Amino acid sequence: MQADFITPVPWDSETFGVDCYEIVSVSEQALRQAEKQPGHYTLKIDPLADKALLHRFGFYYVDTLLTPVCRENDLHFYEHPDCHVAPADSLDTLLNMCDGSFVYGRFHRDFNLADAAADQRYRKWLQQLYVHEGDVFTLIYRGEAAGFIAHKDCVLVLHAMHASVRGHGLARYFWSAVCRQLFQQGADELRSSISAANLAALNLYASLGFRVRGAVDVYHRLTR
Repeated sequence: MQADFITPVPWDSETFGVDCYEIVSVSEQALRQAEKQPGHYTLKIDPLADKALLHRFGFYYVDTLLTPVCRENDLHFYEHPDCHVAPADSLDTLLNMCDGSFVYGRFHRDFNLADAAADQRYRKWLQQLYVHEGDVFTLIYRGEAAGFIAHKDCVLVLHAMHASVRGHGLARYFWSAVCRQLFQQGADELRSSISAANLAALNLYASLGFRVRGAVDVYHRLTR
């Protein structure tokens, strides 16, 4: 595998039981390599780019990712007396919220991957963020854990709400509290990444003052 245009993704390989790679520079040479070398491949491309070559080499569309962005002066803050956030102190509590929370994710939408493995992929990512890389906030509603938001380098990278409180209109209180804390800690700008199909998340970020700054289409290929 030539590292200049295809890189391995070992954490995904471990989860899905197949060698996983990301094509970081889309070219016919890279697509030919993916056609020959067994594994699961991901590439991200401008939505307006010509996709004919991708289809010719067996890549299939799985998602469009949007990038919501917000600066402190644009943040709309909402308060609720029963909603609070705090640094996470129980990984097990957070992990129990993962299963079924990421149905809009590209791995769940890939018909070549099992939903259970996709759930496990997000559980491992949350564990990595909790233990090694970033910070995680627990979302607390009436004294009970109701969700989490994990962030790294001013990016809200992973978040979920407990099934018991989804659809109750509480997310904006939690998200705005986390955003305010991150701005108070010195962030100049906050970003996230969401599926264009996740209209609830898109509407949430819009209500907080985020504006979509960019988009990429995501394609996969499974070479057996």
